[in-house]
Amino acid sequence: MDLDAKICYCFHISRRKLVNFARQNRPKVASQLSECGGAGTGCGWCIPFLKQIYQQAVDGGETELERLTPDEYEKRRAAYIRAGNGTPPPGATPLPTQQPGPSGKRD
Repeated sequence: MDLDAKICYCFHISRRKLVNFARQNRPKVASQLSECGGAGTGCGWCIPFLKQIYQQAVDGGETELERLTPDEYEKRRAAYIRAGNGTPPPGATPLPTQQPGPSGKRD
């Protein structure tokens, strides 16, 4: 995913914004990335990725985000929400519509 890809769909926070926040503010712990527009305080989906961005700022290296496409990231978030693991706040990016699978049932 590129730097302009959205990481926090609840509060519309891009990877670039999070990376710059980490670089400029040098948070002491990953949870301080929530100070960047509230990232990670909505449905919770992006928290593991915020931790990776924090770790990358501290140690360098890559995150899982380098290997994911925005479409795959969005689909994984939708599955997380639909499984009841988090509730997006009002104003969050809506979940993609479910498409019928090979069996005719919704994925």
